[in-house]
Amino acid sequence: MGKIAAKYDLMPESTDVPLEAVVDAIKGVIPNGVTLIETKIEPVAFGLKKVVAGFIVDDTDETIGGKLEDSLRSIPGVENIECTSTALL
Repeated sequence: MGKIAAKYDLMPESTDVPLEAVVDAIKGVIPNGVTLIETKIEPVAFGLKKVVAGFIVDDTDETIGGKLEDSLRSIPGVENIECTSTALL
């Protein structure tokens, strides 16, 4: 196959979660076959912010998407994740 570009929103549990710590944690939890290419902190509403993370995923492993999502959910302070876009490279 090839590579996939994927973008995820990571929503914190509350406005008290330090999003810089979430960004730092992403690098330590992503599985082999996934490369982090960008992170941004963006406003959502009423003082709540989210982390937007972009990845390049090697799709030769059919389970890599699930592994990536499980690793993102394991980050302390992250309540929810959502894949917002994917594209074949």
